[in-house]
Amino acid sequence: MNNDFAREPVPQEERKHWFTISLVWIAVGIDLSAVIFGVELGSGMAFGDALISVLIGSGILGVLAAFCAYVGTATGFSTSMISRFTFGVSGAKFVSFFMAVALLGWFGVQTGFFAENASAIFQHSFHINVPLPLLAALGGILMTSTAIYGYKAIEKLSAWAVPLLLILIFLTIGLAVNKYGTEALSAPVENIFTMGMAISLAISVFITGAVISPDISRWAKTKKDAILASFIGFFVGNSFMIIVSMILSRIMDEDSLTTIMIMVGLGVPGILVLILAQWTTNTSNAYSSGLSFAVIFTKVNKGLLTLIAGILGTLLAVLGIYDNFINFLTIMSMFITPIAGVYTASYYFGKQKYFTVAVGQDRNFKLLPLLAWFLGAAVNWMTSPGPTGLELFNFTTIPALDSFIVAFIAQLIFIVIMKANEQKG
Repeated sequence: MNNDFAREPVPQEERKHWFTISLVWIAVGIDLSAVIFGVELGSGMAFGDALISVLIGSGILGVLAAFCAYVGTATGFSTSMISRFTFGVSGAKFVSFFMAVALLGWFGVQTGFFAENASAIFQHSFHINVPLPLLAALGGILMTSTAIYGYKAIEKLSAWAVPLLLILIFLTIGLAVNKYGTEALSAPVENIFTMGMAISLAISVFITGAVISPDISRWAKTKKDAILASFIGFFVGNSFMIIVSMILSRIMDEDSLTTIMIMVGLGVPGILVLILAQWTTNTSNAYSSGLSFAVIFTKVNKGLLTLIAGILGTLLAVLGIYDNFINFLTIMSMFITPIAGVYTASYYFGKQKYFTVAVGQDRNFKLLPLLAWFLGAAVNWMTSPGPTGLELFNFTTIPALDSFIVAFIAQLIFIVIMKANEQKG
């Protein structure tokens, strides 16, 4: 099995240029969440305003991703390994647990949706009803098989997937425009979204990916490669499918992309595109979950840990938990974004030399960084809408971004205090 450098820096000779890494992020960004949001935005906002909001939101997301990805390239470490030096050895296990469980859970959710799309193919083309649990099991095995072999397998999958996705999606748009015209794009709609709300939601769709971007950016050859790949990958990956869904749903007055593919005559190829998009996204979920477990279970092979994560996620999908699991996963995800706030503050304003293999073993728990993380998670909970959040107040209107900023500022304050005490001593 290929060495994926789960617990050590990626060697320079193994690193990649920005283009291949950006393809990975584009492939991961083309997912079901973007499709759902694009359909809702397209029906609840004037098309021109919606387009502007998506581009602005994706641009902001690209900047945030580059900010986090830089740390991954500079250190060569995964997000969970970076947390080892930020939070302490045992503290990192505690933090990585939330990352691993949340990512594993979302793997189960995406696998469930994968099964639903696969079922649509069998029903449309062969008039056969295949049980969803069986399709979920097969899909989970397929996606786990890619994740086990690490980044290089994800890179190869993305290199094939992205061009195919682009060709078939542009073909779908062309057929839809030819058949239905474009008049519906300029038709008036009831404005449900404000510009600020739309920008916030565009960022929220893929912000967790920005937080764990070191998992992929550690493979970048240079810091410039990491910044370019992350910004382009997140900007294109986040905005592309949202905009496509906006266009198709408006033109055809249909909110199901699966139905849209069938209506334009691309039933099987079109649904296969959706399945491929979920495959690339879910492989990243399993991969990052495996990296998180590798920090918790330090003596177990990372490939085996990824396999176990994939099996557990697949089991969740087979049991149909993706229908009732969203609130729990949303709560778990609240703990992920502030991790980035703490580790970026630690890297940019702390002592960068501490992010090395030889350092970070002396303290099991670093209490102040853990406190900063907890404060960020608490703010996320207090600003998130119900039923999972308290919705007590608004800051940026993006709960995940609120938690990142609060955790960053808290850790920065702690760093300033610690440096002042060191100078006194």
